Amino acid sequence: MKDHLDPRVALPADVDRALLVGRIHIEGTGPVLVQVLAAGIYDLSPLAATCSELLELRALPEAMRGHAARRIASTEEVLANSAFDARDAARPWFLAPCDLQAIKAAGVTFVASMLERVIEEQARGDASRAEAVRAAVVAVIGDNLSAVRPGSAEAARLKEVLIAQGIWSQYLEVGIGPDAEIFTKSQPMSAVGTGAEVGIHPGSAWNNPEPEIVLAVNSFGETVGAALGNDVNLRDFEGRSALLLGKAKDNNASCAIGPFIRLFDPHFGIDDVRRTELSMTVTGAEGFAMHGTSSLSKISRDPLDLVAQATGPNHQYPDGFMLFLGSMFAPTQDRHGPGQGFTHVVGDSVTVSTQRLGTLANRVNTSDRAAPWTYGIGALMRDLARRGLLR
Repeated sequence: MKDHLDPRVALPADVDRALLVGRIHIEGTGPVLVQVLAAGIYDLSPLAATCSELLELRALPEAMRGHAARRIASTEEVLANSAFDARDAARPWFLAPCDLQAIKAAGVTFVASMLERVIEEQARGDASRAEAVRAAVVAVIGDNLSAVRPGSAEAARLKEVLIAQGIWSQYLEVGIGPDAEIFTKSQPMSAVGTGAEVGIHPGSAWNNPEPEIVLAVNSFGETVGAALGNDVNLRDFEGRSALLLGKAKDNNASCAIGPFIRLFDPHFGIDDVRRTELSMTVTGAEGFAMHGTSSLSKISRDPLDLVAQATGPNHQYPDGFMLFLGSMFAPTQDRHGPGQGFTHVVGDSVTVSTQRLGTLANRVNTSDRAAPWTYGIGALMRDLARRGLLR
């Protein structure tokens, strides 16, 4: 993990013109909102007490560039100290960049992952059945539905055909139907940052990382930035029943976001998100290595359409929200034997990276052994009050 916490890897390739908002933990102070530059970490507390409040500011890029911030530490030192297994508690480390925002996710937004969700459902969460089920499902519906526009008349006709063939699925409903799947991934303040452990439920035998872009949306419904995320997923739990989605998705340390939020400005915006190519690697102590990519150009619903389906007259977020956009990456590479597919092993290193957003790096543990989530909104309010930042 140390290599992925090097500024040359962790920061965007164009860091010199990127507006990066992060949060660091300082012992005795608590979370501090910061601007991340190649040369150092700078205090944004005079601009806003929380990330949620900062993203509400009008003309935010100009406010950031005009702010004479106090330097706290070097970026290299803070990144190095973010590794969970080499951390000096007396020195700062990175947290997830969001705080009071709700953490939402859009599911089944790519054809490849949509087919894998159908396979999970048909296999009833049993990884050993996945290969045979995959062949049967693809034989009926094919392996390329990318031309089908969700909610279109063509999608409605396809639904009728698939129902007649007995292959319709709740995952196809949200994959090509008019309504996107938007669910709560995790609770405010519960996401972990780069260098931390991510958690899989100890009862899961079939699970995977999901490398994603995470949009930062303020209370006005404006998308103001983007981050990297890992939507850790339990394929066996969700495959047994979609009603177990909460247990499959929301466990201790099962949501990683970071290392920072890159704000939209003339150098980086939603069109750059639409063109993003994510890379992911998983390496295990036994020598296993897996590499994958996820191209946002292949998403079946536009990112801003997903934002619009998450918020509006029927649902408001007074503190804003973070929205995972979904992943086309659904690993099928065999790890423990032919036909067994992929599942995590404790100790796996996982990285998610892009040229414009840097690298998010984490190590896998079970959710009962990862550091417990103990610092919530109440603790944050007490620390902000003690610092005189509540107004």
